[in-house]
Amino acid sequence: MNEHLWGYGPTSGHTPDADLSGYRVEASDGHIGKVDKHSDEVGSQYIVVDTGVWIFGKQVLLPAGTITAISHEDSTIQVGMTKDEIKAAPEFDEEKHLGDPRYRDQLGGHYGSGH
Repeated sequence: MNEHLWGYGPTSGHTPDADLSGYRVEASDGHIGKVDKHSDEVGSQYIVVDTGVWIFGKQVLLPAGTITAISHEDSTIQVGMTKDEIKAAPEFDEEKHLGDPRYRDQLGGHYGSGH
């Protein structure tokens, strides 16, 4: 998964220029939150999920390669990770991590290694 981690898969249902803000995000074992922001920049596509009370109001950054399906009709995104895998990801701080290549490498190691 690592080499394609930062791009949407061809069967994900992603459409260029679609606004995913507010979409519900579902892990393989349940709801994790709503999309707060997303990036469609080629080679650096991701969503930032506001987890609400699930992880005490924190946000998580999920590379686009973790997304398995997008339903524009239902405003829902499915990710191929469990809640525990997402909760164990390196902590996201928007001020510190957006655009930081070291953080991106950390996420690549976490999601790309099957953790």
